Amino acid sequence: MPWQETTVGDLTVTATPARHGPPLSRPIVGDAIGFALRPPGSTSVIWISGDTVLFSGVREVAARFTVDTAILHLGSVQFGLTGPLRYTMTGRDGARLIESLRPRRVVPVHYEGWSHFHEGRAGVEAAFPAGVLTWLTPGVPQEV
Repeated sequence: MPWQETTVGDLTVTATPARHGPPLSRPIVGDAIGFALRPPGSTSVIWISGDTVLFSGVREVAARFTVDTAILHLGSVQFGLTGPLRYTMTGRDGARLIESLRPRRVVPVHYEGWSHFHEGRAGVEAAFPAGVLTWLTPGVPQEV
């Protein structure tokens, strides 16, 4: 459930709202959740959006946390069967969201590799101001 907390070792993990599709899509796509990870002694979090569209629940993260690093699931997921309905954020959605989150670092993930992604790296990159995104290379360790 969103906003529930637990600890894993010294790390505080808070579930954050996510919605993997348009309103009323939950019976079809199931539940989704994001996570805010707070290391011991820190006042800021690493936030993993989870598979979600932009909606009031993810905007509430900015009101509850100081986000140091935002790991955003993007890609503008769409399926032929449901037409233009989206199941994850677009780059433009992510760029709007970080205006309120104001993270030090933004890491795009989950934006290419499957046929249902309709916005790859180029589309995501074009939606954000230059130099804002930290790109990861699959299989290559990188400190964030």
